[in-house]
Amino acid sequence: MEAQGLDWLLVPLQQLVSWGAAGAMVFGGVVPYIPQYQDIRRTQNADGFSTYVCLVLLLANILRILFWFGRHFESPLLWQSIIMILTMLLMLRLCTEVRVTNELNLKRRSFADSKDEEIRVPLRRSYLDFDLHHFWRWSSFSDYVQCVLAFSGVAGYVTYLCIDSTLFVETLGFLAVFTEAMLGVPQLCRNHRHRSTEGMRSNRVKRKSYWIRVSL
Repeated sequence: MEAQGLDWLLVPLQQLVSWGAAGAMVFGGVVPYIPQYQDIRRTQNADGFSTYVCLVLLLANILRILFWFGRHFESPLLWQSIIMILTMLLMLRLCTEVRVTNELNLKRRSFADSKDEEIRVPLRRSYLDFDLHHFWRWSSFSDYVQCVLAFSGVAGYVTYLCIDSTLFVETLGFLAVFTEAMLGVPQLCRNHRHRSTEGMRSNRVKRKSYWIRVSL
């Protein structure tokens, strides 16, 4: 009787813990990028952060969402991927605006120190140029959005055609996990090139990629 009397307390408490764990799973992955976003916005300097980190996470989470259509996993993991994609797009938007503004300001300072008659506006780079040298360093945020949509469309169409193939679905899940496992590589290469550990803040707390492995 005493145990049954405590059910009114234990059941809501278990539900509350379950909701809290799901919320932490959904939003926990984006928490490390909040101070990074604030730091870039405050200093107006994105040199310490590699936008290829955004590329890796965008690819990994798009692939994870496509994997969900072939093999359903827990809803919090699905929402985690959606929230992470939106977060990476926000990071890309800020980094692009800051980089383009700094490039223009540099041109203006160079103009002030020289005798040129006009300011040369930095050349606009677009993903439609298909220039690998400037890949993922485009001048407009809309270029990143279009590239992500193009990849999502092509990958989604291929997934639609091969959704009944177990081998394809398993390969999709493996690629999602493998891509996310390479998260630290872009930032590591950038820091090695600049001989600095600036920008590593967002990579100290890693998202646990084994969540999707459990689903696999």
